[in-house]
Amino acid sequence: MNLRALCLAASLLAVQATATARADDEVCNLDLGRGWPPATENYGSAVEGLFAAGVKPTLSMTRLPARSVESGVQLFAGQGDGDWTLRYSQADERIQVWSDGKRELRVGQQPAVQQVPMPAALARRMVADWQRALSTQVPADRTAQFHDDEVLLFVVDDLRISGLQPACGPASQLMEQVGLLIEATDDSDEKRIKRWRKLEEKLDELEQSLTGATG
Repeated sequence: MNLRALCLAASLLAVQATATARADDEVCNLDLGRGWPPATENYGSAVEGLFAAGVKPTLSMTRLPARSVESGVQLFAGQGDGDWTLRYSQADERIQVWSDGKRELRVGQQPAVQQVPMPAALARRMVADWQRALSTQVPADRTAQFHDDEVLLFVVDDLRISGLQPACGPASQLMEQVGLLIEATDDSDEKRIKRWRKLEEKLDELEQSLTGATG
């Protein structure tokens, strides 16, 4: 598996999402909702559990594609003031498959994993900003809907948001940050420091967008 190619692909998706958001002058309608979409929880829980490997992440974003292999980014809190752990996981083979009308969840596999330490202050800031972005952009009374297309699962502490990739508003900026996180797991130490600075800049932009969106 070429993780460098995967990182570049993730970055391209994030850039496309950001470009769409900037070009969108209409009302932002996000296809995101609270909780699990119908008929998704068993599948999503299996993928999240495989990637977490027994340790609950504080923040995660998991992709459930319609046909290709599943992937996700997770942030695990460190001890005390120590570094957090940033992990990027991708299934070795598609986890959910159908055969003769029966579903199989292939959770006995070993996913490809890249993980690196992340500065605690930056990780905590990201958790706080993501929680604010998702909670303010997705009303508490909007439940997640079922989709045949790729579904994203955002989890920050006990907040769960699910749906299609956001292409407008502050929520779309999370996707650009996901691209930076994936790239950081495949960087040298020196390049990763620069990646953290870029992430700080993107968090600044997100905070400014949220301030504008909430008045």
